[in-house]
Amino acid sequence: MTFKELSEYFSKLEATPLRNRMTEILSELFKHAGKDEIGKLCYLLQGRVAPLYEPLEFGVADKMMIRAIASGLNIHTDEVLKDFKKSGDLGKTAESIKSQVSSVKHKDNTLSIKDVYDQLYSVASSSGAGSQEDKVRILADLIKTVDPLSARYIARIPLGKLRLGFSDMTILDALSWLLSGNKEHKDVIETAYNVRPDLGYIAKSIKEKGMEGIKHVVPVIGTPILMARANRLSSAKEILEKIGKCAVEYKYDGLRLQVHFSKVKNQESRIKNKDNPQKTLFEKTRNYEIHMFSRNLEDVTEMFPDIEEAVVKQVKAHSAIIEGEVVAYNPHTGVFVPFQETMQRKRKYDISAKALEIPVKLFAFELLFCDGKNYIEDAYADRKKELKHILTPGSVIQYANETVVDDEKKIENLFQDSVSKHFEGIMAKKLEGRYEAGMRGWNWIKFKKAMSKKLMDTIDVLVMGYTFGEGKRTTFGVGQFLTGVYDKKTESFVTISKIGTGLTDEQFKEFIKRVKKLEVKDKPVNYEIDKLMQPDIWLKPSLVVEVGSDEITRSAVHTAGRVMEPSKSGKAFSVKTPGFALRFPRLINFRDDKKPEDATTVTEISDMFHKQGSAKTKNK
Repeated sequence: MTFKELSEYFSKLEATPLRNRMTEILSELFKHAGKDEIGKLCYLLQGRVAPLYEPLEFGVADKMMIRAIASGLNIHTDEVLKDFKKSGDLGKTAESIKSQVSSVKHKDNTLSIKDVYDQLYSVASSSGAGSQEDKVRILADLIKTVDPLSARYIARIPLGKLRLGFSDMTILDALSWLLSGNKEHKDVIETAYNVRPDLGYIAKSIKEKGMEGIKHVVPVIGTPILMARANRLSSAKEILEKIGKCAVEYKYDGLRLQVHFSKVKNQESRIKNKDNPQKTLFEKTRNYEIHMFSRNLEDVTEMFPDIEEAVVKQVKAHSAIIEGEVVAYNPHTGVFVPFQETMQRKRKYDISAKALEIPVKLFAFELLFCDGKNYIEDAYADRKKELKHILTPGSVIQYANETVVDDEKKIENLFQDSVSKHFEGIMAKKLEGRYEAGMRGWNWIKFKKAMSKKLMDTIDVLVMGYTFGEGKRTTFGVGQFLTGVYDKKTESFVTISKIGTGLTDEQFKEFIKRVKKLEVKDKPVNYEIDKLMQPDIWLKPSLVVEVGSDEITRSAVHTAGRVMEPSKSGKAFSVKTPGFALRFPRLINFRDDKKPEDATTVTEISDMFHKQGSAKTKNK
């Protein structure tokens, strides 16, 4: 398949807001793609050249792309900049100028998907001295060679602005549609993807062997498994009614971490060159491979040299995938500190010094794979037993102790004990429950008790845009920011609050520093927003924050859970069921460890709303 043909599919996808139509277009695309190109094609649909967990980024900003367009089309950068200011989209700028410049005709339309993919891969992998010029040259050659429509997407992909408006889940729907013309295989495909979140691998396996190709997907060292999630309940009684006798663990206030470890033959270890951080040295050998991933699939291995050293010493296995929570503590008092202080370990420089300043412990609570055996399907009790067996005592990695209980009072006591240790609450786990990768099931239940009359739990929301400040806020350029939650059914983000009070000056400064990089000209296609809630500045889906609130209320102007119905005339729509809104929302944390799709869902908000009502009735 040629890249020109792929661009035509991109254009069709971009033109439709309908989820089912997107699924049909993608399945048609997959049908025409060859076995050797469908994997690469899926990465390009994500705006990448590698799976999400591989730290291979394009490193291309607007200024670099402007130079590439100017060079490829043999015009001055000022002309590109002038058009860009009008369109706000360098993809459309490249397409428009390419169509107009008669002196630059595209050579042919036969560049294959593989041809373009290989060139874009070279852009992403280019590093070190002279790499920026290499990137500009490669992109300029591509823009010069391809047709105008293809130039639109050649420019957008490296900038991370493909703007097709769907998530990985739509691609999984389309793979099922490819096989049967419906979504009957979606659940099985998603289960495989949760264990092996590599769209290229999943698509290639299905294209080659159908459903048989993903029947036996198992964990692989170096490929993160999407982490299991917990549902919420608000009392010990509800927990016992739901899952019966269970294991109770502390709910740590830290960074979720998945550690992949394997012993190998001696190999060169890549280490940073202190004098030139862009260069990598190969100065020492080691006999193991190790990767550490956060819940959003980011490789954070370099953040934790102390955990790496502990894994080598404390894990008695040839290979293993362990999951736990990293929690920082005060080295002088031994007291555990909040999540934000743990996240200070996330840095590129002076890592060793920060490790001494903010030491951490890894509380290991899951074993997913060990010495060739897949433990995901095993019962919780069996996974925990084997985990305890392969961990030797040490000061950095600690076995997360559990208490098996079937009594409400004991659960309450464990909660109080957790809070006294500066943790968030407790996790109750079903003894015979399997590990539900990537799912929010009832095998895990979190219990974060209400403090005073406030909402029983915090909520993770996506920052969708902001309004300009007034009065004192003009100093920061931000008045309020609009936030939303995730509607899994429509794969869209829907609004739930505007936050503008209760933030410190430092929080506002940090906020504006983060959002400046995320500003876009137009509303992202997967945002559902009432016209009364539209912000001054739109932000692409990226920044997730944790917020607290006194309660969840109903609102006709927020779209989370809102149901519309046609008016009597049939020419307009009115609100049938108001949406959800947060009362007195306040910023707690920036959640750098979460992707937009990890935000709290509409379904969870609805559950919290109704449980909150039950709690009020009981209090009365």
